[in-house]
Amino acid sequence: SLILEPLGHNINNFKKQVSDTYDKDLKQRVELQEQIKNLLEQTNKISNEANNLASALKGSSKKQGNWGEMILETILQHSGLQRDVHYFKEKSFNNEEGKNLRPDFQIHLPDNRLIIADSKVSMVAYNKFCESKNDEESQKYLDEHIKAVYNHVDDLSGKNYDDLEKSLDFTMMFMPVEPAYIVAIQSDKDLWSYAYSKRILIMSPTNLIACLKIIDDLWKREMQSKNAMAIVNRGEKLYNKFVSFTESNLKPPL
Repeated sequence: SLILEPLGHNINNFKKQVSDTYDKDLKQRVELQEQIKNLLEQTNKISNEANNLASALKGSSKKQGNWGEMILETILQHSGLQRDVHYFKEKSFNNEEGKNLRPDFQIHLPDNRLIIADSKVSMVAYNKFCESKNDEESQKYLDEHIKAVYNHVDDLSGKNYDDLEKSLDFTMMFMPVEPAYIVAIQSDKDLWSYAYSKRILIMSPTNLIACLKIIDDLWKREMQSKNAMAIVNRGEKLYNKFVSFTESNLKPPL
């Protein structure tokens, strides 16, 4: 009947939203493993070509910086996050002192929070370390490489990105060459803790991928929560209409 038509329509909509939410969640879980596999393959390719790229970029800090930003954005693009929705490139803002800052990337999270990510390339000393012909030379350039990483940490810490009202309590420092990251961390046991004390997280491509997948999952769960609330609201409307329909039909005639 015409009276029951809206009720049937709401029931169908309710069933469709439940089914769509389940199907979407299942599809995301199946795709996640393949996305991680592709990202890791891409990271390995970057690492394998690192020394050749270092030679090509030798002597040009600007080219090295641009290359590092490109690698960071490539990983962001393949993480599931959307540019100008979940992350923003070189978006400027003023800090509390009125100084204009423009980090490489702002990565947004649910609840209106964000993480600043900056790429820092340390290739000059690392490249010489890889080309060293004896232990003395190798140690010399390794020390210079580690010192360069410390300098990047201090430079990034001085920008106080973590003091932003919406920012988390740390800033990501991305090192695009995995072997350069590994040799620095393994050779200086205090490096990571020193950076952390400055509220800097040193990130390689591999652990950045893991972190971004967590952030992507947070956004997906946020959307699922919104869908769940929409289903609850539909259910409440359906219940209220059913109650009204029942009361109107049980009301005794005058």
